[in-house]
Amino acid sequence: MPAVGQWAGNHYQDRHFGRLATKLLPGEYYATREPEVIVTVLGSCVAACLLDPESGVAGMNHFLLPDNGDGDQSRSARYGVHAMELLYNQLVALGADRRRIQAKVFGGGQVIEGMTHNPVGQRNAVFVRDFLAREGIPLVAEDLLGDCARKVFLFTDTGQVWVKKIRNYKNDTIQQRERQYRERARREAVDGVFDLFVQ
Repeated sequence: MPAVGQWAGNHYQDRHFGRLATKLLPGEYYATREPEVIVTVLGSCVAACLLDPESGVAGMNHFLLPDNGDGDQSRSARYGVHAMELLYNQLVALGADRRRIQAKVFGGGQVIEGMTHNPVGQRNAVFVRDFLAREGIPLVAEDLLGDCARKVFLFTDTGQVWVKKIRNYKNDTIQQRERQYRERARREAVDGVFDLFVQ
């Protein structure tokens, strides 16, 4: 069964950086060989940035869970195992050399108040580290776990990543989204239906 995923479609001109930007939502991925900035906001989700420094091909994914937990062979990009495969294959299709691909990973934060531990963020962090080690992809930078959300900016032409930690929320948007993600994941396990997070 071929892998399928949600290719990010939210492109805009970022005035601050003076370049084209692409915003990723959970379950999306995007890669390019053009000078762009790819942006996402993470709670317990994880984003992997993969890049080939020589060719200038780079991309990012944003996944909710390592897998669906029940052995089903769902090929959605909201699961880390498929999000990594989709992004890696897209980089190679754009001209990245498999021998030069590197990774930078972010997220897995605990953003829901009252939780004493973060099994989702922990699982995501363990998964992405294990996946990269198993595939022989060097992990050159990471900012995982902790107690805050993150806004991540990948500059595709340089491979540089900026991370803005969000410790004080002006509203509870991130926390609400985390709750929605968890509820939708629970519903999927029961109903077999899962809508992409389009907000």
